[in-house]
Amino acid sequence: MILELLRHGETELGGGLRGSLDDALTETGWAQMRQAVADAGPWDVLVSSPLQRCAAFADELGARLNLPVLREAGVRELHFGEWEGQSAAQIMQVDADALGQFWNDPYAFTPPDGEPVLAFAERVVAAVEGLRSAYAGKRVLLVTHGGVMRLLLARARGLPREQLLQVEVGHGALVRLALDHDGQMREVG
Repeated sequence: MILELLRHGETELGGGLRGSLDDALTETGWAQMRQAVADAGPWDVLVSSPLQRCAAFADELGARLNLPVLREAGVRELHFGEWEGQSAAQIMQVDADALGQFWNDPYAFTPPDGEPVLAFAERVVAAVEGLRSAYAGKRVLLVTHGGVMRLLLARARGLPREQLLQVEVGHGALVRLALDHDGQMREVG
């Protein structure tokens, strides 16, 4: 299966840790996503996170391509708990040590009342495995979040877990992975 990952564009409430907050896209965000897919595809299947910053664009694209859009809750963003909606600078002012621990090894430190990255990883990998099983041999576009894409790219690149947050994924980024029949994934051009 070819799995193309599209990160949502810029959101109305701006940067920071958006997590499970359900921000809408800005006009710039819409433009970022439209530009990303302008010369991409074709896809057999469109799948989206249920959050509106992904789903609204996926619905628009699905209508344009005459493809149904499947919602997949397993590819929601990491829930950052008390850090949701805050920027790194804001967190640094009140809990620099905790933020540093999270950046150094997100698997070993969970934001207060947040989702452990290990649970997040299990959820995302299970969702992708479900897609691979259901759509073997197909081209799937997954409209999702930066954290989901970082996780999958880190795995495809064979990076150690401590380097998860070093994977760069901009708004409107589009990347392609190939998933083999045994579930192995690799980044393809």
